[in-house]
Amino acid sequence: MAYPASKAEAYPPPPLAQTQAVPKGRWTTGLWDCTDDVGNCCITCWCPCITFGQIAEILDRGSTSCGASGALYALIAAVTGCACIYSCFYRKRLRFQYDLPEQPCADFFVHCFCEVCSLCQAYRELKNRGFDLDIGWYANVERQTEGVMTLAPVTAGMTRY
Repeated sequence: MAYPASKAEAYPPPPLAQTQAVPKGRWTTGLWDCTDDVGNCCITCWCPCITFGQIAEILDRGSTSCGASGALYALIAAVTGCACIYSCFYRKRLRFQYDLPEQPCADFFVHCFCEVCSLCQAYRELKNRGFDLDIGWYANVERQTEGVMTLAPVTAGMTRY
């Protein structure tokens, strides 16, 4: 029996928890709609590493924690002042995962010139697609699979020595 190489492989992405359909190939929220979620907007303005860590944990499917991703973002920002270079790769992952267009311009430029707005947009996009970023990847998976019972595999001929 083959075992998954990591926890992320063991937990597939949870189904959407929302009742309305999410438009395929379109952003559910605009780049400059930061005030749609004032709480997240404030956190992102004062400490973008928190929002980035939450986004990264969901997009990495739990293989990196919010704290580790946020700390790496903060370290890159402190050392180089260019954490936007790191975060633009996660915008690209988000776009590929949900087949979103690269707009209003290339991911790199969106993050270089509108870092706070782009992080807020990614946060809202994942939230609109059924994730609660405040609880992390594994809690989202548990919430989505609540009530689903899994049984241990049974192999014929198991003996004790």
